[in-house]
Amino acid sequence: MAGSIRLEIVTPEKTVVSEDVQIVMAPGVLGEFGVLIGHTPFLTALKTGAVRYSDSQGGEHMVFVSGGFAEALPQKVTILAESAERRRDIDVERARAALERAQKRLAEQRSKEDFDFARAQAALQRALIRLRITENRLSH
Repeated sequence: MAGSIRLEIVTPEKTVVSEDVQIVMAPGVLGEFGVLIGHTPFLTALKTGAVRYSDSQGGEHMVFVSGGFAEALPQKVTILAESAERRRDIDVERARAALERAQKRLAEQRSKEDFDFARAQAALQRALIRLRITENRLSH
């Protein structure tokens, strides 16, 4: 189906993306999903991951999202994310430092009773995804 669909990615602080695109691929909690123009409406929770989309000229882009929700309508996809960053806005050194902290915390704290494994694992996941996005040469 030819045509474009409006993509809006917003956080509590700002609008990260607002443009017409050809396709949107997002990390739903039940698996990755894709949306083209004319899609059946649905609402789903998102997991931490990369939203991928092709702009109206066919350029590929990636945006880091940490949780939230996506609403797909026939003419529009709205992503309400806890946090979101375009590739160019990801601080690589900060992501590397976060990765090292999370790895160290997981290695050293597994035996402590007050250790929050899920929180440390989530921090590790966020850092890894940010770094993967920055390493992808196609994303903007």
